[in-house]
Amino acid sequence: MGMSVTISVATEQDAEQIFRLQYLCFQSEAALYGNYRIAPLVQTLDSVRQELASDCVFVARLGEEVVGSVRGTITEDGAAAIGKLCVHPRLQGHGIGARLLRAAESALVEERGAKKFRLFTGHRSEGNLRLYRRVGYETVGTAQGTDGVPMIVLEKAAGEYAATA
Repeated sequence: MGMSVTISVATEQDAEQIFRLQYLCFQSEAALYGNYRIAPLVQTLDSVRQELASDCVFVARLGEEVVGSVRGTITEDGAAAIGKLCVHPRLQGHGIGARLLRAAESALVEERGAKKFRLFTGHRSEGNLRLYRRVGYETVGTAQGTDGVPMIVLEKAAGEYAATA
């Protein structure tokens, strides 16, 4: 029966599937905060295409269907900013998010020289926080999202990515 989920570098042909998946996956986050203007829900398809061209983007596939994605880019301070991690609701809880994170972390170190990883998640997003802490991220502060959502900032050293792979 089973096809297995594979992780690979996203291509420009994945843009529309990533766009639709992101919109689906972040509905629960929007409901959690009563804010349907959060960044992943208002991002345009053209903006997703731009990220595919410039950022480190990975997808999880089940056959031809994109069922997960993550993006990463290097910031001015040499940290790898990881964002918009999402897994289709029907496949959450099976390790796909952690596999996507590992793929992005590995590529960001090996191809872009990341020294540490940084990500943000909403302060009420307990499932996200559990995942990030399980793979080695630690809370380093808080921030206010551009959409007004209070965020928790998490980081881990780039040398630790291999230990979570």
